[in-house]
Amino acid sequence: MRSRLFIFLFVLFTVSVHGQTLRGVITNQFQQAIQGAHILNKTSDHHYHSDEAGNFIVEHVHVGDSLQFSHINYQSAWIVVDDVASVLHMVLYAKTIDLDAVVISPEVNSYNLISDIDIGIIPVNSSQDVLRTVPGLFIGQHAGGGKAEQIFLRGFDIDHGTDIRLSVDGLPVNMVSHAHGQGYSDLHFVIPETIEKVDFGKGLYYEDQGNFNTAGYVQFNTKQKLDDNLLKLEAGQFDSYRMLALLDVLNTTKNKAYVASEYISTNGPFESPQDFNRINVMAKYTGLLSDRESISVLASHFQSSWDASGQIPVRAVLDNRISRFGAIDDTEGGSTARTNILMQYQKSLDENTQIKSSLYISQYDFELYSNFTFFLMDSIRGDQIRQKEQRQIYGWNSQYTKQFQRQGIQGEWKAGLEIRSDRVRDNELSHTANRKETIEQIQLGQVDENNLASYVGADIRYNKWSFHPALRYDYFNFFYLDDLHPTYRPLRSDQGILSPKMTVRFQPSTSMQWYFNMGKGFHSNDSRFVAFQEAENTLPAAYGADLGYIWKPNSNMLLNMAVWYLYLEQEFVYVGDAGIVEASGQTRRQGIEISYRYQPYSWLYWNLDANYTHARSIEENQGEDFIPLAPDFTFVSGINIQYPKNWSTQFNIRYMDNRPANEDNSIVAEGYTVADLAVKYNWRAIGFGLQIQNLFNTEWNETQFATESRLKQESIAVEEIHFTPGTPFFAKIILEYHF
Repeated sequence: MRSRLFIFLFVLFTVSVHGQTLRGVITNQFQQAIQGAHILNKTSDHHYHSDEAGNFIVEHVHVGDSLQFSHINYQSAWIVVDDVASVLHMVLYAKTIDLDAVVISPEVNSYNLISDIDIGIIPVNSSQDVLRTVPGLFIGQHAGGGKAEQIFLRGFDIDHGTDIRLSVDGLPVNMVSHAHGQGYSDLHFVIPETIEKVDFGKGLYYEDQGNFNTAGYVQFNTKQKLDDNLLKLEAGQFDSYRMLALLDVLNTTKNKAYVASEYISTNGPFESPQDFNRINVMAKYTGLLSDRESISVLASHFQSSWDASGQIPVRAVLDNRISRFGAIDDTEGGSTARTNILMQYQKSLDENTQIKSSLYISQYDFELYSNFTFFLMDSIRGDQIRQKEQRQIYGWNSQYTKQFQRQGIQGEWKAGLEIRSDRVRDNELSHTANRKETIEQIQLGQVDENNLASYVGADIRYNKWSFHPALRYDYFNFFYLDDLHPTYRPLRSDQGILSPKMTVRFQPSTSMQWYFNMGKGFHSNDSRFVAFQEAENTLPAAYGADLGYIWKPNSNMLLNMAVWYLYLEQEFVYVGDAGIVEASGQTRRQGIEISYRYQPYSWLYWNLDANYTHARSIEENQGEDFIPLAPDFTFVSGINIQYPKNWSTQFNIRYMDNRPANEDNSIVAEGYTVADLAVKYNWRAIGFGLQIQNLFNTEWNETQFATESRLKQESIAVEEIHFTPGTPFFAKIILEYHF
C-alpha cells in the first residue's frame, strides 16, 4: 500500500514540476490551417510553431499557464490553460500587417517572414509581378507581354529561369530542354488573386528543391478557399483591359471549391499594336476525407497570343529611323497555351507524422517568332526564326515528415521522392519570314527527359541552436531524336548528381537569429546537346554559402542582412537564333543583401531592399571577365499608408545600376529608376483603385542585350545595345465588388 502511494505521489510531483504536453490545431475563421503560427508560453518563455496542417505541440505546460498565439497576418490571441488532456482548437482572425506580431524563433525562415509581410500589401498586375516580392529579384518583359519575363537575382541574368526553380503548389514551372531556352518559366497561367503565400529561398540549401535551384527558388501556394467572391474590372491606357471573377461554388465544413477566371487584352505603347490577349480559367477543390486525411484537386487552362516589336538597336533610334517604340521587324510575336491537372493528398499517420503526395500532368504548346539580328544572315528575307514545341509533363512527388522530441532535443526529419517526365514533340527551330514562310528548318527533333530524385533531411533544435543537415540525389535520363538527320540516330545519356546541404541557426534571444547555410546544387543542360557534351557539362554543380542574421531591434522594426558566395562549375548561354548552347566556363559571385521593414505607426509601413553583387568569370583575364548583364547593384523601396475610412496609398521605387553587356564591359546596359503609385478606396463591398506605372514618365530600357546585327540598308554588321523600351507613364482604374 505504501509503495503504491509513493508511486502516485511521485507521478503527481513529476507532472506538476515538468508539466504535460498540450496538442492542438490553429485555423483561421474559414477553417483553413495556419502554418507558421507562433505559440509562446508566457509562463515558461518557451515557444513553438504550427506545421503545414496547423498542428502544434506545447511541451511542459501546466494548468494556469498563459499562451499567446500570433501570426503576422492575423490578430493575436491569448488563453489560460485549463485543460491539457483535450485537443485545443484555436481560431485566429485576419488583419492588416502588423510587425509587432512578428516573432523570431529557430523554426523561422527569414526569407518567408519577409514575403509574408510583403505579399499582402504590394499591388501586382500579373503572377510574374508577384516574383517581385522576393527581395532583390527583378523582372523584365521583352516580347509583347506573352513571353516569359527575364529574371535577375543575385548577380544572375537568369534569362527565363535557368538558375531559379519555380513551382505552383508543387507543380513545376521550369521547362527542361525548351525550344526557347533551358529552364524557360512562364507563370502567366497563374491568376495573382488566387495566390495565398509566396514561399522562397535564396541560394541552394533546400533538399526539396532540385534542378535549377542555384540562385534560389520561388513556390506559389494557391488558396484553398476564397475569403469572399470577387468581380474586378480594370481599364487603362493603350487599350488595356482586364476582367476577373473569383466565385465560391462549395463551402462546407469538409468540402470547399472555387473557380477563377481572368481575361487580359492590350495594345501596349508601341507603334505597332501588340494585340495581346490572354485567358485564364482555374478551379480548385479541397476536401476532408477524414479527420486525418485531405485531398485537393486543381485544374487550370491558359492561352495567350501577341505581336511584338522586338529588341531594337540604339543606332536606329539615334538616327531617327524609328522611335523608341518603333520596330525593325513588327511581325514578331507568338502564342502559348498550358493545361494543368494537379491532385494532392495529405494524411496524418499520427500526431507527429504526416505524408503528403501530389500527382500532376500538364499539356503545353509554344510558338515564338523572333528576329534578333535583322538582316545579318539573310540580307533579302531577314533573320526571323520560329521556335516551337508541344509538350506533356507527368510527375509524382511524395514527402514523409515526422516530428520528434527527446531529452531536450526537438525537431523533425523528412524524406521525399520525386519523379518527373517530359515528352517534347517537334522541338523546332526554323528560319522564317513574316511568320508565314518557312525558309529552312535548322533543328527539329523529339525530346524525352526523365528526372528521378530522392532526399532526406533533419531539423534538430537544442536550446539556442538548430541544425539542418540534408542530402539529395538526382538521376537524369536524356533522349533526343534528330528528325533532320538522314538516318535514325537516337542519342541517349544518363547521369546523376549528389547534393549535400547544411544549415546552422543560433538564436541568442527572441529578437535575434544568426544563420549559416552551405550546400551544393545544379542546373541541367539541354537534352539536345547533352549527348555531344562531356559528362561534367551535363549536370554542372554549384556550391554556395550564406552567413546572415535576422534581427528585430524593437516591436515595429525588422532587419535581415546576409553575405553570400556562389561558385558554378559551368554556365550555359543558349544562342537561340543558332540553336546552340555555349559553355561560358566557371563563374564566381559574391555579395551582400539587406532587407529592412519598419512600421512606426499602425497606418504607415516602409520597406527597403538593397543588394550588391560582384560577379566574374574565373577562367578569363582580368578586365575580360565580366559576366554579361549580371546586375551588380539593385535597390527597391516603398511606403504604404493606410488612411482611416478605408483609404490606402502605396508608392514604390526600384533601381538597377548600369551593368556590363559584354565580357570586357565595353558595351554597357544602362540602369534605370522607375516609380509606381497605387491608390485604393473601399466603400462597403465596393473597391475603387488607381494604379500608375512609371509615375514620372522615365525613359528607361526594360531589357537590353549586346547583339551584332545588320539593318537592311547597312553594308556591315554593328554590335551594340539592343533594347525593349520600358513602359512609359501608364494609368489604369480598378473597380471591384466583393460579395
